[in-house]
Amino acid sequence: MAATHGEYRGYLRNTVDMEAGQHRFHPVQSSEPTYRPLLFGTLAVMGLLQVASSVAILLHLTGYLQEVDLSTAPHRPIEEVQTEPVLNALRDPRKPKRCKASKESLPSAHLPIKTHQEYSKKGEKTAVTIDWEDVHACCHKMDYKRGKLLVRESGFYYVYSKTCFRYYAITPEDGTPAVDVSNTQLIQYVYHEINKHNSKAVLLMKAGSTMRWNNQSYNMYCAQQGRGVRLEQGDALFVNVSNAWMLDPEGEGTYFGAIKLGN
Repeated sequence: MAATHGEYRGYLRNTVDMEAGQHRFHPVQSSEPTYRPLLFGTLAVMGLLQVASSVAILLHLTGYLQEVDLSTAPHRPIEEVQTEPVLNALRDPRKPKRCKASKESLPSAHLPIKTHQEYSKKGEKTAVTIDWEDVHACCHKMDYKRGKLLVRESGFYYVYSKTCFRYYAITPEDGTPAVDVSNTQLIQYVYHEINKHNSKAVLLMKAGSTMRWNNQSYNMYCAQQGRGVRLEQGDALFVNVSNAWMLDPEGEGTYFGAIKLGN
């Protein structure tokens, strides 16, 4: 029993000693308050440096672009030279004198559809050659005559064409019924006329669809195609369409052209 009491007193003494001994160790001060301002300051400086460098690069590029004069550049890529007339024509087909190509540029042409032309509705099943605008057309080292694009220089060309058809019912003044468009063929043909004696025109491309339109609503359909072909001097290109009386008269939707890619 005495031993047990002595052990109990020893346990109490050890516990007190342990509690007193804890005060011998000095508490370690946390480093978080010291490093946090330093971290935030570093991030702020890095952010300011990044913004300053971005502004400096932007100002440098802006000043550089203002100093460059493309018209006086000694060498221009061939893609930019050969497509410039066509790109100018696509921007505004109604503007005259927009075709500005240098003498060194490759032959090219872009022809918007000729407005204010009437096609007969009686021969809707017969393909008709489209007449293109020659006043506002863009032709460089190529000619145009009576719906045909004429080739001056032999070479490999990219030929393209787009035709848009539209229809909405309008009651004629003479009281005749509107045309039935419930089963209408809208086909586009692109032909290559070879400059040889008694040579026939060769069909290069064909696209279209049979449309089932409603007479009581506005209807529209476009056919677009293009391909490369070898053309010789004196050859001609032209486009035929069925139901030409339904052609969209806007030059942005119906056009025809060619670009020489090389020899």
